[in-house]
Amino acid sequence: MPKPSRILHVTERSLWEAARERGTYEVSTRGRTLREEGFIHFSTRAQLPRVAAFLYGDDARADLVVLEVDPELLDAPLRYEPVEPGGEEFPHLYGPLPVGAVVGVTPWAAGSPGD
Repeated sequence: MPKPSRILHVTERSLWEAARERGTYEVSTRGRTLREEGFIHFSTRAQLPRVAAFLYGDDARADLVVLEVDPELLDAPLRYEPVEPGGEEFPHLYGPLPVGAVVGVTPWAAGSPGD
């Protein structure tokens, strides 16, 4: 399977803003840090709507953004791994996400990129 030129991560705007001040983003997924999980969860464009719905559902209170990341700008290993044996592979970043690798940030709502 060819690897995409961009990988995506949905997060709360406040978490992204804090990361911009620090220089790195270290949230793995909703409610879990990189340190707790061991990697940061990402999605391809096609996977993003399902992932966002699973994590946030119809939580209208969440002010969400989608981080668009260029894998070529990452310092840590990026691996495509299945959640379960033989399953669909998702991109996992095994280290902090440098804010400089984020090449786009867009608001998330149903109907956003990949939907």
